Amino acid sequence: MLKKQLKRQKRHKRVRAKIHGTAKVPRLCVFRSNRHIYAQLIDDEKGKTLVSANDLIIKPKTKSQKVKTKNQKGEKDKKMLTKKIGLAYEVGKLIAKKASEKKIKKVVFDRGGYKYHGRLKALAEGARKAGLKF
Repeated sequence: MLKKQLKRQKRHKRVRAKIHGTAKVPRLCVFRSNRHIYAQLIDDEKGKTLVSANDLIIKPKTKSQKVKTKNQKGEKDKKMLTKKIGLAYEVGKLIAKKASEKKIKKVVFDRGGYKYHGRLKALAEGARKAGLKF
């Protein structure tokens, strides 16, 4: 394995030692490959996946997307998202929608050893926007 992958796996083990999902507050686990992004809500007590979503089931509308956000001063902003980041944002909204159907409102975020940046951040923002609490 590459050194970069080993470092990520080490970080992931360190994070997993601290967080734990239950049936009421499951773990939102994210996996990011070069092409796709996947998210799951996992109950660690039973070892079962409650909900899953990925960008394979979402059809990209355009190459870039406009999303309304708030900047640090609290002013409303329109932000352009690239294709991959836009799809990650949609996956976040989708998993939050599926979670609300199962009456799950609160989750523990497991970033999987990745930096909280880019696609991972977009997925988290999409999930928060759709109603999930971290």
